[in-house]
Amino acid sequence: MKLVPLHFLDQPIQPLFDAPPALEKTPNCPNGFIWEGKTYRVTEMLSAWTDFKRRGRMAQNMRPAHAALASSRGSLNVGRFYFRVRVDTGQIFDIYYDRTMKNVDDRKGQWWIYQEMGEG
Repeated sequence: MKLVPLHFLDQPIQPLFDAPPALEKTPNCPNGFIWEGKTYRVTEMLSAWTDFKRRGRMAQNMRPAHAALASSRGSLNVGRFYFRVRVDTGQIFDIYYDRTMKNVDDRKGQWWIYQEMGEG
């Protein structure tokens, strides 16, 4: 089955876990999520991948050799964990956890719904 993007969303979501992740900044796929007031339960994780690319100001604050190493395994507050999931409505979404902290008082990352996928 070949999937293509249907809708670009890029909105925050609230993840739902049956058991909290052992490592908060390296989470597993959530069991569900709340988006725009509606609860979606994950019925199947189709794939998972990471992106440790440094963005914005963070892309310029490291020596090239260190940046190359960090891009393969991540570094403090840098990185995204992506999950392609099928939910109980039958829809397929790409969601991700962004490890970037919002500010000094809120050091946790945020969960986002990236896009809805469909058969192409």
